[in-house]
Amino acid sequence: MTTQRRTGRRTPAGAAVLREDVTDAIRGAVFEELAAVGFARMSIEGIARRAGVGKTAVYRRWKSKLHLVLDLVAAVAAQGMPAPATGSLYGDVRALLELAAYALRHPVASQVIPDLLVEAARSPEISDAIKAALLDQQQGVAAVVVRAAVARGELPEGSDPDRALDLIVGPLYWRLVVVRGDLPKGYLDDLAASAVRALKD
Repeated sequence: MTTQRRTGRRTPAGAAVLREDVTDAIRGAVFEELAAVGFARMSIEGIARRAGVGKTAVYRRWKSKLHLVLDLVAAVAAQGMPAPATGSLYGDVRALLELAAYALRHPVASQVIPDLLVEAARSPEISDAIKAALLDQQQGVAAVVVRAAVARGELPEGSDPDRALDLIVGPLYWRLVVVRGDLPKGYLDDLAASAVRALKD
């Protein structure tokens, strides 16, 4: 009888293996399901069906649809939005508006974000996750833009990044998410110029 030597740790099999391609498919299915039916009507069954996997594949990764959505929001937050560095306050503001407009006009995001904000009013867990994904990250970007403008002498010392964020992104969010209106030609240019004037007042 021969003795087999252990050459390393045994490769896990079955439920111990969480294939990344399956995880990615499930996350993509969550976005689609949220956009189609909203959080309240979203189900693990529907997500699994869209992802082309069994329910057990979902439950191996997340114990509920709430934890699945929280994980998804956290993943989006981790990607972050790069702070622009165009060399001028107007250029930075205009770049921020371009990125925000692209994100808010995305067909999935335009459905998912409002629905999650409604759910955030009912769930402290969702509220905290949304705050981390949307507000905290955006505040960090606004702080970088304001600090750079102060260093260049375009804004006075003590300029408030939170006020800057309100002035820059607030009107755009209102138009695209609340009113769901179109952006006329030159709208982002005019909005950037208006925001810069307001920040300098």
